[in-house]
Amino acid sequence: MAVTTNARGLFITLEGPDGSGKSSLLPRLAARLAPGGCEIVTTREPGSTPLGERIRSLLLDTEPRIDHTGRADALLFAAARAQHVEEVISPALARGAVVLCDRYADSSLAYQGVGSGVPMDQLREVQRFATGGLLPDLTILLDLPVEVGLSRKSDEITRFEAFQDVAYHERVRAAFLSFAAAEPGRYVIVDASGDRDAVLEASFAAIARVADRLPCLAGLVRAD
Repeated sequence: MAVTTNARGLFITLEGPDGSGKSSLLPRLAARLAPGGCEIVTTREPGSTPLGERIRSLLLDTEPRIDHTGRADALLFAAARAQHVEEVISPALARGAVVLCDRYADSSLAYQGVGSGVPMDQLREVQRFATGGLLPDLTILLDLPVEVGLSRKSDEITRFEAFQDVAYHERVRAAFLSFAAAEPGRYVIVDASGDRDAVLEASFAAIARVADRLPCLAGLVRAD
C-alpha cells in the first residue's frame, strides 16, 4: 500500500535527446521505487491530460504535415505543460507522492530555445508562467550520441526526427549537457548508451541524492 504523507512529495524529471530511453526507463524506475511504499506517479510531456494529449498530436504527428515555428511549438508545449502541472503534478506533490515525469520545461529550453533559436530569456519567462515556477527536485539526464539515439527511434518517428537534421539534434544534446553543467545540484548525467539494466541502476542511484526528503524513499535506498 502506498504511504501518504503531509510532506510535499518529490518531483523527478527524465530528460535527454531523442532515443535516449526515457519512455522505457519510466515504468521500470517506478517499479524499482515502489517497494519503498511511496505513491509513485508516472507522467509524460506533452500529454497526460485530455488537453495535453490533443496538443501532443499537434506537436508530434508527422501527418498532416503542418509547418510550425519555434515560437508556436514553444507556446503549444507551454499550454500542455500548464494543464499538466495544474491537473496532475501539483496535486500529486501535495499528496506527498513521487512524481516521475518524462520531459518537462528543460526540453522546451533545449528544443525550442537552443534547437530552434527562440530567445532564451523569453522562453524561460513562458516556462515560469506555464509552471507557476514549479521546478524539479532532481533531473536525470539520459545522455548518448545523437546518431545512436536517432537510430533507436527508427520505428517511432515524430516531427522532430522526420523534419529536423542531425545538426539540430546535436544542438539539443549540447543544450542538455550545458544545463547539467550549470545546475550540478539538480542534474545527474546517466550514460544511456549502454545496457538497460545499468541505466536503471544508475538512475536509481541518482535518486539517493534526494531520497532523504521522503522517509519511504530513504528507507528504500538504505535497504538497497
